[in-house]
Amino acid sequence: MNFFNSTRISYNQSINLSFAKNVILDVKREDQIHPYISGNKFRKLKYNILEARSKQCSSLLTFGGAFSNHIAAVAEAGKLSNINTIGVIRGEELSNKIDTNPTLKYAKLCGMKLIFVSRADYKLKNTQNFIDKLKLKFGDFYLIPEGGTNNLAIKGCEEILQPNDKVYDFVCCSVGTGGTIAGIINSTSNQQKVLGFSSLKGDFLNKDISKFANTRNWELITDYHFGGYGKINDQLITFINSFKSNTNIQLDPIYTGKMFYGLFEMIKNGYFKPNTKILAIHTGGLQGISGMNLKLKQQNKPLITLD
Repeated sequence: MNFFNSTRISYNQSINLSFAKNVILDVKREDQIHPYISGNKFRKLKYNILEARSKQCSSLLTFGGAFSNHIAAVAEAGKLSNINTIGVIRGEELSNKIDTNPTLKYAKLCGMKLIFVSRADYKLKNTQNFIDKLKLKFGDFYLIPEGGTNNLAIKGCEEILQPNDKVYDFVCCSVGTGGTIAGIINSTSNQQKVLGFSSLKGDFLNKDISKFANTRNWELITDYHFGGYGKINDQLITFINSFKSNTNIQLDPIYTGKMFYGLFEMIKNGYFKPNTKILAIHTGGLQGISGMNLKLKQQNKPLITLD
């Protein structure tokens, strides 16, 4: 059976909150779906892969940066589905660093063809002229946007929540491009509220989420981005390592680490009423930790603990 034809249902793990005994917090372990196609990456890719196969497309093409979870996931998905993959990578200087970059090295091992473009050209990736040039070079391909968010991705993310998750008052998730939270919003009940913790600086994602979400029972939390996308500090690293030690759950520094840090602060500060039930979605993204640790090591910073 094709990996993407099968149904994936993750389990909920309870977290012991010693500092807030009147709040119930469970974690939906979407990170356990697959080492590379985990969490929201499986959900976003599922119907896109099935669509590509139905159209008998021989290649997938997508975009990403140096340590992109999306690039690694698409490369693995193509290998499992017997579809060629092409990754357009931001930064020409990375072309000589494939073997020292864990994400790019893995994508290459999966058979992905890596194309490196300047940051100026990368900004044009959504223009028709840029896409047409890629088609002239590679022929026809199935295009998956950076981060994977499109209508089929939303459809997949709507399957994250299960009927028994309606017992929760709040559903929380990290936010990058807005696709995952939109799918979650679309599958919640009227009495539930969704909190999205942005990993990017600014509140511009509200507009992106609104394009796909069909209700207004959500709020974007923008106070815990730690300086913006890819930005972290010693405080966040300490939290991630402490969380791992206390719960045996690995968090990544780009998305889930920031979400749980912010969620814990909100619980401590009394944002939630007594007996509130919270479900936090673990969206995976763990493959990027090795790359982040390389950067931290170069800066003589503390490292994120890995098994």
